[in-house]
Amino acid sequence: LGKPTARQERARPGAGQHEDRPGFQYDHEAFLGKEEARSFDQLSPEESRERLGKIVDRIDDNKDGYLTTEELKNWIKRVQKRYIYENVAKVWKDYDLNKDNKIAWEEYKQATYGYYL
Repeated sequence: LGKPTARQERARPGAGQHEDRPGFQYDHEAFLGKEEARSFDQLSPEESRERLGKIVDRIDDNKDGYLTTEELKNWIKRVQKRYIYENVAKVWKDYDLNKDNKIAWEEYKQATYGYYL
């Protein structure tokens, strides 16, 4: 229904076989982003299908009704980039201890290893 039920081996060109993390969560998060994936987990299969259809329309850059490997790669890159920027924004305040909008090495060490030092 909303999620695949069988795991299949996949290969990257030139990389040989590899195994992903167990389950589909890794792919789910790569495709949708971590926050969006969580919201999809709460949807009914019908709602999930509808929202996924809207996302697929956004991925189809040339609007030909089909997704190419390149369009899918570009989408995943955009999602991951957005996740990185959002994550940096969330943790920035924890590292910028003196609130000067810069993170000095001492601030980083203190925020990261403070209780060990």
